[in-house]
Amino acid sequence: MKNFKSGAQMEKKWNERYQEEAFAYGTEPNQFFKEQLLKLKAGSLLMPADGEGRNGVFAACKGWQVTSCDLSVEGKLKATKLAEANGVALEYIVGDLEALHFEKEIFDTIGLIYAHFSAEKKSQLHKKLDTLLKPGGIIILEAFSKNHIHFNQRDPKIGGPKNIDMLYSKEEVMADFKNYKFLHLEEKEIQLNEGKYHIGTGSVIRFIGRKPIHS
Repeated sequence: MKNFKSGAQMEKKWNERYQEEAFAYGTEPNQFFKEQLLKLKAGSLLMPADGEGRNGVFAACKGWQVTSCDLSVEGKLKATKLAEANGVALEYIVGDLEALHFEKEIFDTIGLIYAHFSAEKKSQLHKKLDTLLKPGGIIILEAFSKNHIHFNQRDPKIGGPKNIDMLYSKEEVMADFKNYKFLHLEEKEIQLNEGKYHIGTGSVIRFIGRKPIHS
């Protein structure tokens, strides 16, 4: 029997991490997210699990209208501080993505950057995100792959979930976004240097998908 942390336990974990003075994953955006976002025309962007806001703030600096969400109040405080330092604003909603309500098809782009959900909720949340994305909209995803579990065991500084079911595979992405046009999908070994908790060699899934204009 697998044990999954409850929402309250996860909220406590992230609040404790984000209470630290330093930004847990730094203040610079994820490199893959940055590269891909710069290819797109600015519009409305949803950033689930945006933590301390490094990716959302970068997007706002590039003219995007950003809605960030996360479980952590402390994450919101850090993100607001980072946004103010950069002269931009975020709409930042604290809460479980599963319980948040948005209008349908209102976002041009969704960024899923190390947004690791519990195994029993992952596909369900991906389907919810699909309903929020405009036809023709783009999903940008980078997350640790299932093979990353071995990298984490060798070097815990690289970070990532220790439960393999929370990690990603190309097959899961293909199943959850099966109607999308796959602009990019790969599993890749990369070097991370993101703050204190993403340092070293890891294995990631990278995905760029376009939602079909006609279902």
